[in-house]
Amino acid sequence: MNKTSTTRRTVITAALVTLSLAALGVFVALEMRDKPPVVESSGIADPRLFRADSHVIQDAPEGSPVLVEFLDFECEACGALYPAIEQLRQDFDGQIEFVVRYFPLPGHVNSRNAAHAAEAAARQGAFEPMYRMLFETQTSWGESQDDQSAVFRGFAEDLGLDLAQYDRDVTSEDVAARVESDFQDALSLGLTGTPSLFLDGEILQPRTLDDFTDALESAAANG
Repeated sequence: MNKTSTTRRTVITAALVTLSLAALGVFVALEMRDKPPVVESSGIADPRLFRADSHVIQDAPEGSPVLVEFLDFECEACGALYPAIEQLRQDFDGQIEFVVRYFPLPGHVNSRNAAHAAEAAARQGAFEPMYRMLFETQTSWGESQDDQSAVFRGFAEDLGLDLAQYDRDVTSEDVAARVESDFQDALSLGLTGTPSLFLDGEILQPRTLDDFTDALESAAANG
């Protein structure tokens, strides 16, 4: 085996180890966090899970299984889960519908600001680009005790949004009410942590990435 092949294999192995550790970390976080009894939902038709204005980041044919994630953009576990969600979206493209709901936790200084930024971007048809930007840069702004609104505005500029409209929307009562509506739905379901996942209206608490994949495969097969 030549030196180039050896180096490439080493790099790939290191990347796989890193990915495995990241996946392990997020699923340990999912398992270890407090999980009080969740109010039983009435299935995906329950408006507390999926409303007409909920953000669908990946569509699927009518009648397909629906995965709903209540998330906090500043939550480290949500950030760690994000790459897995992106991979699962590819793996189940056209089979599973993926829906995002806001649940900005009070313990995170900028979680609600981040949600407002995402919702302001949504008003310009750019929810998903902002969703990606917030998670992919989380390590640079997350856990800060300072207001990161200017950073989020910079993301809006990088995404080519109309900044005058963004400035109006991000501080508007409509955007605040939209985020608060998701927050209240989460509370009514008994949620206290993020990420909180529902698959076809049932709480999903995978312990491993394989558990997550198996649940989606089963839902897709029976959908």
